[in-house]
Amino acid sequence: MSGRAKFLWSVRRELWEHRAVYFAPLAVALLAVVAFFFHLGRFADGMRAVPAMEPAKQLFSVVIPYSISASVIILTSFLVAMFYCTDALYSERRDRSIQFWKSMPVSDLTSVASKAFIPLVVLPLIAYLIVVGTHLLMMALGSIALVFNGVELSTFWSRFPLQMPLTILYGLVVHTLWFAPFYGWLLLVSAWAKKAPSLWAVVPVLATLAMEKMTFGTSHFASLIQYRFTGAMNEAFAVDAWRVPITKVSQLDPVRFLSTPGLWAGLVVMVAFLAGAVWLRRRREPI
Repeated sequence: MSGRAKFLWSVRRELWEHRAVYFAPLAVALLAVVAFFFHLGRFADGMRAVPAMEPAKQLFSVVIPYSISASVIILTSFLVAMFYCTDALYSERRDRSIQFWKSMPVSDLTSVASKAFIPLVVLPLIAYLIVVGTHLLMMALGSIALVFNGVELSTFWSRFPLQMPLTILYGLVVHTLWFAPFYGWLLLVSAWAKKAPSLWAVVPVLATLAMEKMTFGTSHFASLIQYRFTGAMNEAFAVDAWRVPITKVSQLDPVRFLSTPGLWAGLVVMVAFLAGAVWLRRRREPI
């Protein structure tokens, strides 16, 4: 079996064993569609009032249900990614299945790489497909509601930003790359911890924050953590990204994002964490 085949089978194994990777975003998408369904009357009334609004308010009224649904689905996928990374290498030591998997002709590097592949590639792709499917279903329901309420379909369709799927995909890629060090850190902790990996993932960070503050009276590490959580919006989008819905390609700034030192420094840190996870998996015994 080739190295590529081993890697793909390892990824399939992760999807078999961690079904929350796709069930959790699907469940949230279903809730978003149900909530939209129960507000179809309000949606139709809002569309009836759109022609009298200013252009900026028209866009906001049309986009906001879709922006909210996309946000909650994507946020869910990122939370699932965090929990998955925390548990991925720990659970196989806890249930001792690592003994079986180590007897297979799959290297520790391939195993860890397949686990990192889930939050870095698989989950964002699943989230994007679910978001697009959810939006299409919401558009169909919204169009039916407009027809039954006597509102012209062009009121909605002529104002819906067709570039929105592209901006959502861009945002997913940007945040996945920006959060990559978090995934690497959680996989490293998952490979090291003998119990409570979630706690061990947080305690060193809090201890570092407290020690820096008490020893030097500074908060550089806190600023670094905050930058890692929120910096993608500032580095990858236009200056008004926090204030208005991102629906146009003109609001994206990939050149600035790709030239940001924080992006590449974060990816280097992620690689270092993953190398540590590979080293630990090779030497750690079952719990």
